Amino acid sequence: MDDETAIVSLRGVCNRFGAQTIHENLDLDVRRGEIIGLIGASGAGKSVLLRTIIGLNRQVGGSVRVMGLDMDKAAEKEREAVRRRWGMLFQDGALFSSLSVGENIAFPLREFTSLSAPLRRDIARLKLSLVGLPASAYDKFPGELSGGMRKRAGLARALVLDPALLFLDEPTAGLDPLAAGALDRLILELRKNLDLTVCMATHDLDSLYTVCDRVAVLAEKRIFAVDAISGLLRSDYPWIREYFLGARGRAAATRTGGG
Repeated sequence: MDDETAIVSLRGVCNRFGAQTIHENLDLDVRRGEIIGLIGASGAGKSVLLRTIIGLNRQVGGSVRVMGLDMDKAAEKEREAVRRRWGMLFQDGALFSSLSVGENIAFPLREFTSLSAPLRRDIARLKLSLVGLPASAYDKFPGELSGGMRKRAGLARALVLDPALLFLDEPTAGLDPLAAGALDRLILELRKNLDLTVCMATHDLDSLYTVCDRVAVLAEKRIFAVDAISGLLRSDYPWIREYFLGARGRAAATRTGGG
């Protein structure tokens, strides 16, 4: 796959923590403009892989290229330029509890730009609206928001620098079905309106059927398979078959019209 198609390219990635090997010789390409889901059994290393791509975890082997740049060999100035072109929503939103929602959203602008305080506030309010939060949420603190609202506030912060690439770590975890469905629809709208590429780690079968163009399966310490769900359904690998063709998978397919 050429660099015009792959916005993220992993080759031979290995992650170890002490004597435990999480990933071994892992390859993955994320195509420009797609929403790709990352699934695997608990402990397979989905979050670790996302953190490796964004540089919070340093792999012990292999290469990570983002937007054509080898993130291990490039100069710091080049890496910093690429980092500003991605956004990350962590599992719990990762908002600063001592800052208001508006201050949380504007935080990357304060850290990475020379924009004036009034302009930072205006941009933060715009992003707040973009993710469907009311203007009244701007001055609230994270502890005053519901779980779904905190997720949206974290998403607004991830979008504040107008990224081309968005990483989502279990975006619907802990949300009720209505809130999770609303977040799925928001992700689709944002991809369309902002021309985003989205890479999301999730256990949520409804989300996989609703928003993902392809799904990458983490198994046996590598990307065992990557395909549209229709292709994965033809796999004879036991874990994949149980995941999608078990009772929960069949129910999700029926609910979302993916069956």
